Amino acid sequence: MKAVILYDSKTQGGSTEVLIDSIGQHLAESGLYVEKAKCIATADYSFVKEFDIVILGAPVYYFVVSPQLLGAFLQGNLKKNLKKKKVALFLTCGTAESMASLFYLPQLKIHLLTNRILVEKIFNPVELSDANAIESFVDDLLEQYERSAVSRKRTVIWSDEAQDLLEAVPGFLQEKFRSMAEEYAMKNGYKEISVEMLETARDKMEKKSKLLPNRFY
Repeated sequence: MKAVILYDSKTQGGSTEVLIDSIGQHLAESGLYVEKAKCIATADYSFVKEFDIVILGAPVYYFVVSPQLLGAFLQGNLKKNLKKKKVALFLTCGTAESMASLFYLPQLKIHLLTNRILVEKIFNPVELSDANAIESFVDDLLEQYERSAVSRKRTVIWSDEAQDLLEAVPGFLQEKFRSMAEEYAMKNGYKEISVEMLETARDKMEKKSKLLPNRFY
């Protein structure tokens, strides 16, 4: 399994980079191949397609996530190349976790509505060098990845076209829609979920449910 840590930091060798190295070391000790790359807003991020897990991390400066990481979404092609990727998020800041989760994490999450976010974490200044906090973050990340892999093995196969339609559904509805489609497929003997199957299910279920997205109409 391969993981890449995409990060931004204004200080070379500073506390954020030390944290990233610690996360990478824990992942490597768990058997993963790990790389890290410092973000440049206009860089080409096509290389992330080679990785199973993409970890995004940065400090917060004056209430805004560090600009090169945000710029990679707004000016670069990071969002395009993160398609279908499982991601993890972390920020470093001194703000209380509840406030940081409310005001800072959404600056990244707004660009990840169709991604599976495995874990998210706010590291306060004390936790930047706290081995237990770092290990807990990595353990949670690996646990959630394994759970998603097991779930994927237990379900029916999605065609590429059907998967694209699923990812067009807002993130907070994806799991509900996925479970409805897979339940229908298993009950009706489908081994693969295709666009045609979704259309058939829509025709049969439209009187019973309003949860199917407009794109399927």
